[in-house]
Amino acid sequence: MQPSHTGQFVGAVVLVTGAGRGIGRAIAEQFAQRGASIVANDIGDHVKDVEASITRAGGAALSVVADVSQTREVDRLFDAALQRFGDVNVLVNNAGLVNESRHFLTGDEAWWDRVLATNLKSVFLCTHRAAWLMARRKGGCVINMSSGGATRAHRGNVAYDATKGGIEAFTRATALDLAPYGIRVNAIAPGSIATGPLTDEESRDRGRTIPMGRVGTPEDIASVAVFLASDEARYMTGHTVAVDGGLLSQQRSPQVDIFPLELYPKVDKEP
Repeated sequence: MQPSHTGQFVGAVVLVTGAGRGIGRAIAEQFAQRGASIVANDIGDHVKDVEASITRAGGAALSVVADVSQTREVDRLFDAALQRFGDVNVLVNNAGLVNESRHFLTGDEAWWDRVLATNLKSVFLCTHRAAWLMARRKGGCVINMSSGGATRAHRGNVAYDATKGGIEAFTRATALDLAPYGIRVNAIAPGSIATGPLTDEESRDRGRTIPMGRVGTPEDIASVAVFLASDEARYMTGHTVAVDGGLLSQQRSPQVDIFPLELYPKVDKEP
C-alpha cells in the first residue's frame, strides 16, 4: 500500500465488508490513501492484515471480524465503528460468497439459504443500520457489489445470480427511499477480475473474451468505488456501473463472432 495521495476523504469514515482480500481490500486501501478512516470487516482474522497495512502507511483503520449475514454481528460491527470513529459516512457492501457453484438440480435449501444470507441479506442488514446514521445527518453513500450475473447468467450459479439481481433491485429501491435524506445508493458490477494469482496462460485465456483484452484488477473496481463516493458523483443514485472491460456490451465473444479480431485493421503503419 502506498502513502496517502490526496486528502479527498479526510474526516470520512468508510466501512467495507468483505475487506480481507481481493476487491474489498483494494477498496479499503484506496479510500485510506485518500485520507478516509477505514472500518474493514471480514469473516476471518485475515482482515487484521488490512488494518495493519493501512496503519503502517500512516492511515487510520479498524478491523472487525463479523458475519454480516447476522443481525447481532452487524450491530456489533457498527457499534465498534461508532465507538472508534464516531460515524459511518460511506458503506461498501462487498461481502459475498463467490465459490458456491452448483448445478440447479443438485442444489438444496441449505445451499440456497447460505448464499442468499451472505450475499443479499447482509446488504439489507448493513444498509439498514447505516441508513439510520446517514439519514439523521442528511447525507451518506452506499455502494453495493453486483455482478454481470444480475442481468446475464453464469452456468451453475443460480443462487449467486439471484442474489446479484436482488442487489440491483435493492439498489434502485433504496435509492428512491433514501434520496430525500441525502443518501445516495449505487452498485458496481465487476467483470472478470483477477482477485488471486493467475498464470500467464490463464490471464491470456480469460482476456481473449474481453473487448479490452485483459482481465481486470481489484484496483480497477476500487477506483470506481472511490468515484461513486466522491462529490464528482453527487448526482448519481440508483444505478449500477459495469466495470468489465466491455464484457457485457458484446453480443458474442471474439472467438465466435462473425467479425473476428483477425479482420480488424492493422494500425502499426500508415494506410
